[in-house]
Amino acid sequence: MTVVQPGTPAPEFSLARGDGGTLTLDDIKGQTTVFVFYPFAFSPVCTDQLNLYEEVLDQFRDQGATLYGVSCDSTWSQTAFREKLGVTIEQLSDFEPKGAVCRAFGVLHEGGFPERALVIVDPDGIVKWSYQAPSPGDLPGANLIFDGLAA
Repeated sequence: MTVVQPGTPAPEFSLARGDGGTLTLDDIKGQTTVFVFYPFAFSPVCTDQLNLYEEVLDQFRDQGATLYGVSCDSTWSQTAFREKLGVTIEQLSDFEPKGAVCRAFGVLHEGGFPERALVIVDPDGIVKWSYQAPSPGDLPGANLIFDGLAA
């Protein structure tokens, strides 16, 4: 499976929010959105990744970007993860139907969890930039997102 490529329309999606609502493609139109797909809440690399991005979150916002973490974990797990880390990056759940959005974005690992990937969607709903780590254990630095925003 290959991550969705730049220049293509972002797939329609519906992801569960911790507050019980959903986030859809229509909701993100008009803004630059960065989806941070990660394998598992509470895993070491995912913890490091979200902490790293939180450290430079204001710089992402200064560039007009909103970050969302996306995993196949339940919203309850994601909320506990976010609170334990003390991060403000909103977490979105692709739990039910499990992995449907990850599959649509081309980042569902054969093991049933997201690959570690980054996807930037522009205000018109077009994929501006995408990246998939060589393995789920590789942490993509924040510089990759800055490069993607500048692309």
